[in-house]
This record gives sequence, C-alpha cells and structure tokens, in this order.
Amino acid sequence: MDSAEAMSLPKVVLHDHLDGGLRPATVLDLAAERDRPVPANTPEALADWFFEAADSGSLARYLDTFTETVALMQDADSLRRVAREFVEDMAADGVVYAETRWAPQQHLERGLTAAEATEAVQAGLVEGMESVSKSGRIIIARQILCLMRHLDVPQDVVDLAVNHAPGVVGVDIAGPEDGFPLAPFTDALKRVQAAGIHLTVHAGEAAGPASVLDALEHGAERIGHGVRIVEDRDASGWGPTAQRVLSDRVPLEVCPSSNTQTGICRTIADHPLSVLWPAGFNLTLSCDNRLMSRTTTSREVALVSQTLRWNRLDALSVQRNALHAAFCTSAEKESLAALLV
Repeated sequence: MDSAEAMSLPKVVLHDHLDGGLRPATVLDLAAERDRPVPANTPEALADWFFEAADSGSLARYLDTFTETVALMQDADSLRRVAREFVEDMAADGVVYAETRWAPQQHLERGLTAAEATEAVQAGLVEGMESVSKSGRIIIARQILCLMRHLDVPQDVVDLAVNHAPGVVGVDIAGPEDGFPLAPFTDALKRVQAAGIHLTVHAGEAAGPASVLDALEHGAERIGHGVRIVEDRDASGWGPTAQRVLSDRVPLEVCPSSNTQTGICRTIADHPLSVLWPAGFNLTLSCDNRLMSRTTTSREVALVSQTLRWNRLDALSVQRNALHAAFCTSAEKESLAALLV
C-alpha cells in the first residue's frame, strides 16, 4: 500500500496527543499573541526544530519538546483552537474517528480550572466536527484525560471523568513510565472504572513487560504503545504477560515513527511490529505526536504497509481492530463500521 492508497483508507486513531499535534503555524501565532520566544521563526524551520529535538533516541528528551507547546495552551482560546484544528487535520487525512488525549493539570498556569480547560477542548472538538461536516466529510472526535505518572493524582480531573464530562470517553496514565509504577493511582482508577469510564495506560514503551502487566492489573483495556511486550519471550515461546495480551486480544496502540525516536528501534523495518503482527497480536496504528514525529496517520499506515507488505485488506483489518477498541458508543461504532470498506 503506497501513500495515496493509505490516504484514501478510512482510518481510526486512538493515540494522538493534543499538545503533540499543533500546526507549526499555530505555534507561531500563539507565541506571537503571548509574546513568547520560539526556537524558529518560520513554520518550516519550526517543524524541523521539533522533529530534530524529538529525534534523540530518548523518551525523556522527546518529552522535553512539549515544554514549548504546553506553554502556549494555558487559556481557553488556545485550547479551543488547537482542538478544532486537531479535528480538521484528522479529517483532512481521512480519519473518521479520533481520540485526542491530554492532561488538564498541565494547562492551568494562567488560572483555568480543569473543568474550564476540558470545556474549552470540547468546544474546539465540536467546532471542528461542525466545520468538517459542512464539507460533507464524517468524523467523530472524543477526548481522553491523562493523569501523569510523575505528578500527584489530580482529583479534580478524576472527578471530571467520573462525572462524565461532555466528550470525555476515557482516562489515560501518561508521562515518564520507567520508575513510576501505577500504585499511587490505584484508588483513582477504581473510581474511574466504577463510573463506567474506559482506561488506557502508556506501558511497554520506556519500560518492559512488567509495566504492561502493571497496567493490566490496574484494569487497562488498551495499552498505549505496548510494543516492548516483544521482550517477554524466549526460545520456548511467549511469556505469561505476552500470552495474556495475546489471548485476551488486548489492543496495542502502536505508534511506529514515535518509537524510532524514543529508542525502541532504529527504523520501521526493525520495529517489533514485524514480530507482533505475524504472531496475531491485536494491533492498531496511530501517530502519538504528529508535530514531533513530522507525520500523519496515513504516513504511518503507508510506512508499516511497505515494511510488512500489507495490502488494503490488511490495513483495513487494523482499522477495524481500532474501531472495535475505540471508547465511543456502540451506536457510533455501528455507524462508523459502514465506512471501513
């Protein structure tokens, strides 16, 4: 499947960070409005800076680039704009369903409450969906609220999820993975799940199979990245955690280009997908951070298709995996399924 075929494919995105997908031109606009210096002065040069700074082979260095974007997303107007453009950019790339994830507690420096920040993002998503629908395209966009592993549990954010804030379909645990187990979040995650809110957890990216097991033991329905599950095997076959992920069809939110930047592999050809796909793991494809990885969902699909020699049916099966794993309603899944042909 080449780039044009990937572009024409209806796609489902489960793992895309709101603060990692800003348009370079938007970064420049927001910085100018707030009189904040930026690392480069043209959209092209700024795009290069983000990619090169993130392309370090280290998750910690990769995460440092978010200082620039998060600083510009501290008021309702900026959050609304970025969310609206997220939807517009997804639709332009042929995405029919997208979940954007972000951490409200990181966007309160200028006086917003977590509720106000979440409302601003939702307003932007709605504006984007309405704008896209006028051109005859279909897209459903929802939000996932992140709790950060290295920060205190934000009870106001947990309350938003538990109280089913509009547009919020799930909770994620994000941030530095290695050295930050989930134990401090146990009570919060029990509350979230008791309220019927879905849970995904970043695991198996900066840490190995034990981190994936920790996520599963805390009730994760999906695993963000998860590709280091490939380490749970030896000459006799898959280990117990990998077997659980495989037999339970736990969806892995795989973000190939991002993984080459954070040190999981050097190239797409070296990616654990080459082992996980033929073994039958439940894989989905997303971008993680489109700005930092200078990519799109169509590009990710094309890169993996060329490496694994996928045809359209293979790529569609991965989109159906993603739709089945999506945190939207059954009715929404049913209506979107008709598009995945």
